[in-house]
Amino acid sequence: MAMTHSIDLNELLDGPWMEKARQRARIRLIDSVQSKEGVQVVGGDIHTEEGRLIEAFSFYYARLVVCASEDERLVARWAQAEAARAEQLLIQDDANLEHLANTYISETRKIQQASGAPTLASSGMSMRQLRQNASSVWKIGLSDFIEICPKITGPRWRLPNVDVEDGWITLHNEKQYASSAKLARLLRERIKAGIEADALSKMAEVTTDLAVRLAEPVGMVRNLMANKASEAIALVGAEESDWPPCMQKIIADLANGVNVNHFGRLFLASMAATLALPQEACVGFFRGAPDFSESTTTYQVEHVYQHEYTPAGCGKLKVNHNCPVLPGDNRTCDQSWMDHPLKYIRATQRWKRLTSTPPSETSSQSDASDSAPETTQSTEEPDSGTK
Repeated sequence: MAMTHSIDLNELLDGPWMEKARQRARIRLIDSVQSKEGVQVVGGDIHTEEGRLIEAFSFYYARLVVCASEDERLVARWAQAEAARAEQLLIQDDANLEHLANTYISETRKIQQASGAPTLASSGMSMRQLRQNASSVWKIGLSDFIEICPKITGPRWRLPNVDVEDGWITLHNEKQYASSAKLARLLRERIKAGIEADALSKMAEVTTDLAVRLAEPVGMVRNLMANKASEAIALVGAEESDWPPCMQKIIADLANGVNVNHFGRLFLASMAATLALPQEACVGFFRGAPDFSESTTTYQVEHVYQHEYTPAGCGKLKVNHNCPVLPGDNRTCDQSWMDHPLKYIRATQRWKRLTSTPPSETSSQSDASDSAPETTQSTEEPDSGTK
């Protein structure tokens, strides 16, 4: 049964009853900018009437803030984060999954398989959900699949690898990936497109008065975006001599035909993406590998760049035999705070800034130029921005 609430724009912007919704909206906006997984499902109550009300109006308030920002990059990032959250909720909610499927996809069918032991599941599903979904298989129309899937990476989303019959695509259950979870993944793309288009259309409707009233949260989210951009710009400015020894060693090994393990290859690609190196340059790093394939490597590199993988830290690199530095080899790597390759880049950049003083100041700072970056004696951790 639908319920109505006497909540107008003034109440949403300033009313005491909507304070919880505004607080939740700020959390959603922060997640949108900072989290790769999107708006976190935890923290929002969808099991009580009050909780659902707060979740709904926090979305509306966040949308107002995003529109008032007049930043299309933020709109796209927010839409992606909200769609990712919707996907996680739909994986756990079979009833609403069917409703949303009929809303966003023109042709869908849910069929029952022969009953048997439920052995297939999607990550995050309970045993009850597992039993409910194990015998269900979804089909979607071929046209919908063709339209949605170019936006999703992975071989299972390519037309030659799916079951096509009479214009229908069968989303088969797989181990750790249920048919319902696949449908939720497809819906995520449609939901994202809908949220983004709606926000862009409403951006033009933001009045000067509304923009002034939203100045504080807009400033907050703009600062978050600016900080993220400044971190990226600083890393993008890293010269090849700033790159950490682990990255340089992997590049050298590949160039010499050494078969670098999967972990090392993923690390190199994620570092290249973080440093905003061109994808073509990243693919070029792998050309000397004994198993190099232009098409396969290009596809895998595109996947890493699209999903913005965070490069592994020093601990994991050592465990996976991708750290070439022994104690005493490199003073920077020997520092107690050095636990991530991105911190190495920050340290070298910081050292260059400290030592690149104008000639007139050289005499007063001569003691600062006694050692190179790798021989710095500092034991304080520099600002790194490492996630």
